[in-house]
Amino acid sequence: MLSIDLHAHTRFFHGRDRLAHRFDPYGHAALVAVATRRGLDGVALTNHDYYRPLGDPHEDFLSIPGIEISTTKGHVLVLGPDPPTRTKEGTLTPKEAVDIAHDRGCVAIIAHPFRNSTIRETEVKFDAIECNGKHPRTWPLVREIAEERGIPLVGGSDAHYPIEVGRAYTKINADPSPEAIVEAIRDGRVEPEIAGGTISRFVRRGYRRVHKRKDHLDPTPGIATPPDD
Repeated sequence: MLSIDLHAHTRFFHGRDRLAHRFDPYGHAALVAVATRRGLDGVALTNHDYYRPLGDPHEDFLSIPGIEISTTKGHVLVLGPDPPTRTKEGTLTPKEAVDIAHDRGCVAIIAHPFRNSTIRETEVKFDAIECNGKHPRTWPLVREIAEERGIPLVGGSDAHYPIEVGRAYTKINADPSPEAIVEAIRDGRVEPEIAGGTISRFVRRGYRRVHKRKDHLDPTPGIATPPDD
């Protein structure tokens, strides 16, 4: 059984592409160091709208190729052996993102469905839905959506800084390779997990305030109001 954070970023300098590109290898090294210390077997590299190979996905620690696509209705995680290297923010529809993922042997996952996203309201057939580490209060609602759609649940920290890695992750019954992980997600051999502890709670509450101030948190009309952390 593998423990993998399926949503992590190496790019900490959003909006400053040249600086961020130079920093990516150091960001990757920091993710690996923290994730290893926390007992994870790997992380998926899911930077916003680009994929850059970093690390070897077949080494002891898995750096799984991936990209977080900013679609017209929210974010989609595409993970697997051959994700697209670049997408343009806000141009692909959710269905187009799913089609690209499947054409390249990857899975397409609904990311943080209750933050700045209406993807859950579409009828697009995704491979899984994410329980996001920044919003564990929404996990019961995400489970409801997963049951309605008949798709698996996965967990990811959505880490933008190393301290966040592993606060949510996925238990995966699979061999340690991107291809095997794709197959396990599609088969439902996965289960999201959340890390406890003071630091994790502090980070979650901090992000909740930030996202609420930016008006990125969905009030979940027609479903329920999520409980407070």
